[in-house]
Amino acid sequence: MTATLTTTHPVDRKPPALQLIAGGFQHVAAMYAGVVAPPLIIGAAVGLSAGELSLLISASLFTAGLATLLQTLGVWRFGARLPLVNGVTFATVAPVLSIAKQHGSNALGVVYGATLIGGALVVLAAPFFSRLTRFFPPLVTGTVITLIGVSLLPVAVKWVSDQQDTVRPSGLLLAGVTMLAVLAFTRFLSGFWSRVALLLGLVAGTAVAWPLGEVDTSTLTQAPAFGIATPFHFGAPAFDLAAIVSMAIVMLVVMAESTADMLALGEIVDRPTTGKTLGDGLRADGFATAVSTVFGGFACTAFAQNIGLVSLTGMVSRYVVAASGAILVLLGVFPISGGIVALVPQPVLGGAGLVLFGSVAVSGVRTLAKAAFDNPANVAIVAASLGIGLIPIAAPQFYADFPAAVQTVLNSGISAGCVAAVVLNCIFGRSAKFALPGARHSEM
Repeated sequence: MTATLTTTHPVDRKPPALQLIAGGFQHVAAMYAGVVAPPLIIGAAVGLSAGELSLLISASLFTAGLATLLQTLGVWRFGARLPLVNGVTFATVAPVLSIAKQHGSNALGVVYGATLIGGALVVLAAPFFSRLTRFFPPLVTGTVITLIGVSLLPVAVKWVSDQQDTVRPSGLLLAGVTMLAVLAFTRFLSGFWSRVALLLGLVAGTAVAWPLGEVDTSTLTQAPAFGIATPFHFGAPAFDLAAIVSMAIVMLVVMAESTADMLALGEIVDRPTTGKTLGDGLRADGFATAVSTVFGGFACTAFAQNIGLVSLTGMVSRYVVAASGAILVLLGVFPISGGIVALVPQPVLGGAGLVLFGSVAVSGVRTLAKAAFDNPANVAIVAASLGIGLIPIAAPQFYADFPAAVQTVLNSGISAGCVAAVVLNCIFGRSAKFALPGARHSEM
C-alpha cells in the first residue's frame, strides 16, 4: 500500500468516503451561487414563470454536474482529469441576453442553437488551442492566476453586501464571523478538519445568521421535491447566423479563460498542464456545452473559485471534485436538496469568499516567484498586464463605447490580462518565441 501511495500522484488518490462527501459539499457551497445566477438572469429576461425558472436552474445544476464528472474522471480524450469544477459561465450571459432581446418567443431555441454550435467548435478547436502552452511560462501564468483571484474579489464583496451598493451592519457582522471562523479552523484544526475549514466556516456563519433572521427558508418550502427538464423542454435548437457568430466569439474567450484556469490548477496541484491535458480539458468543455443544450443548460467552463478552494484546503484529489459533480447532479434532479445549500446567506458566502479568492491571488504570486524579477523587462511585463487586467474591474464601463466583439474580450479582466501578458512576453520576454538569439530560457 505504501508503494502505491508513493507512486500515485495526489491528484489520482481516492480519499476516504467522509472526506469525499465533505470535500464535495465544500466545492458545491463555493460555486452554488455562481452556477444558479446565470439561469436566474436569463430566465427573468425571457419571462419564464417561477416553475419554469426552477426547472432552468435545475438544468444548469444537472449539466454542471455532468460536465464536472467528465472533466475529473475523463472518458477517452475528453476530460483534463484534474480537480476542475465546471459550471455555467458568466461570459455568455451578455450575448444570450442580446440574442433573447432580438428573437422574442423563440429566444431560448436560438440561444441553444448557437450554444450547440459553439460547443462543437470548441471540440474541433481544442487540439490547436492546446499547442499554446509554450506561450504560458511562469511569468504569464503567474500574472493570469493573480488576476483570476483579484477579479473574483468583487464577487465576494457583492456577496457581503447582499448585491446592494452599501453593506448592512448585520451583513458585515456575518461576513466577519465567517472569515474569522475559516481562519481559525484553518489555523487550529489539523488533518481532515483543517481541509474542510471553509465548509465549517459556512456552517458557523449560517448558525449565527439563523437567530438574526438572515436565513431565507423559503428556498426549502418553495422548491419541488423532484424535477428535471426533459430534453429540449425549453425549445429545440434553432440556428441563426448572427447568434452563432456572437457565441463563437464568446467561446474563444471561454477557451482562453479555461486555458488559464487549467494552467493555474496544474501549478497548484504540482502537475504541470501539458498540451494533451489542455486539449482534453477544452474538448470536455466543448462537449459538455453542446450536450447541456439538450437538457436546458448553457455553456460550461471551469470555475476559478474552486481552484482557490483547492489551493486553500490542499485537497487536490480529482475524486473529491468528482464527488461534487455527483452532488450537483442530485441537486439538479432533486431541487429541494439544492434549497438546503441555498440556505447559506450571501454575506456568509462573502466572508468565506474573501479568503477563498484571495488564496487564488496568493497562488499567482507564488507562481510569479519562479520568474526572474532581476530582469526589469519581466517587472514591466507583469506590471503592464496586471494594469490592463484591472481596468474592467476598477471601471466596468471603461470600454462601453467599443464594438461588442472587442468588449467581449476586454470586459473580462482575466481575458484582457491574459492576452496582454502573452503578447508582451512574446515581444519583450527573453524566453518567448520571438526573443533575441542567445537569450536564456531559464530566466523565465
